[in-house]
Amino acid sequence: MDLQLADRVALVVGGRGYIGAAVAAQLRAEGATVVVASRSAADDDGIAMDTADQASVDAGVAAVLAQHGRIDVLVVTAAPSAGTLDPAKKSDPDQVAAAIDGKALGFLRVANAVLPGQREAGFGRVVVISGQNAYLSGNITASLRNTAVNVIAKNLADEVAGSGVTVNVVNPGSVTDHPSATVQAGAGGESSPEQIADLVTFLSSPRSVVSGESVSIAHRVLGAIAI
Repeated sequence: MDLQLADRVALVVGGRGYIGAAVAAQLRAEGATVVVASRSAADDDGIAMDTADQASVDAGVAAVLAQHGRIDVLVVTAAPSAGTLDPAKKSDPDQVAAAIDGKALGFLRVANAVLPGQREAGFGRVVVISGQNAYLSGNITASLRNTAVNVIAKNLADEVAGSGVTVNVVNPGSVTDHPSATVQAGAGGESSPEQIADLVTFLSSPRSVVSGESVSIAHRVLGAIAI
């Protein structure tokens, strides 16, 4: 299937990370022009962007537009690793607020900077990586930062409905180089960065008209129903 991504301009925020690097590689393989955004210094194929800083986000988006004229695809994978969250502070309001800002509001800042241009162009694809902790209780920090991403994305999708722009979420369980086919009760299935990248690339394609969805990759939490 031709995903019709040749010559499309894709901005991958967090594109040097574990998942982001795989997404960037797959989009390039489909012929897209990929710009990687990360907090590290800019280089030949990337720009510096701190999603916690609106001025940095605006400057990064402006730099891509100045060089390429448009952003057809936005993929946001940037977020502090779950390993940086202190389990002993899972209900601590300060940690919860910081985690939501680092993941959900970081996504919102970038989306708000990119979506107006996509709406004006009549085409755009936005995909954000969240996580299946959105479906689980037991850790307020982990649950809320992912739930907030999903809720924000759905609201944005509704705002741009009918404009030619789509917004979707991909929710992995555990991410590993060698995912197991076994699924544990109370957990989501495992997936690799490359498997996630395949799904993200399809959702980034003009061939996909899916919008407003939170899509779990691999098995969605075994033994839990979300309605």
